[in-house]
Amino acid sequence: MGPVGVLCIQRTLNKGRWAGFFTGVGAAFSDVFYCLLTGLGLSFVIDFIENNQSMLQMIGSVVLLFFGLYLIKKNPAGSLKAPSDRKMNYTQDFVTGFLFTFSNPLILFLIIGLFTRFNFLSPDYEYYHYIVGFMAIFGGALLWWFLVTLFVNAVRAHFNVRSMWLINRIIGIIILLMSLFGFILGLRDYIVAQSVLS
Repeated sequence: MGPVGVLCIQRTLNKGRWAGFFTGVGAAFSDVFYCLLTGLGLSFVIDFIENNQSMLQMIGSVVLLFFGLYLIKKNPAGSLKAPSDRKMNYTQDFVTGFLFTFSNPLILFLIIGLFTRFNFLSPDYEYYHYIVGFMAIFGGALLWWFLVTLFVNAVRAHFNVRSMWLINRIIGIIILLMSLFGFILGLRDYIVAQSVLS
């Protein structure tokens, strides 16, 4: 599920189902954005991502690092209030879900591979085939996040402040490890690219 999946679960547990779902909606929009870039053949964007992949990976990893530290230090007691007792900010949930997914440009290569494998970009297709295809990708992503948040919200009542404290720290540590791993890989690729150029 990756960092955005972990974030979606954490928000569902802490803030309620819709906070987690809107985080997933942001991730779904980011996925469709990358699919559109691939489908429309914006080679200059793809070239930019390929040429700056290691730097983008390091920047995304630093963002994840700060979020992981935030989760580890966060006090979950205030998060377990009833959803009606807290001011809802679904826009913030949506934006962070979008940015978390968008900060991982490696998904572009997965999409290219899937499009190639399933012959999605066939010259035999008309424009309406692509509209249906992109709508199906977006609909599938929304269904995934809907089901994930439905399940997590169903078991949410079994968590107390202590278990939420533990979950925040476990999720924070997982995100920290993901960010450190991503940063090390990005730094290694950057160093290798610089040594090739010089």
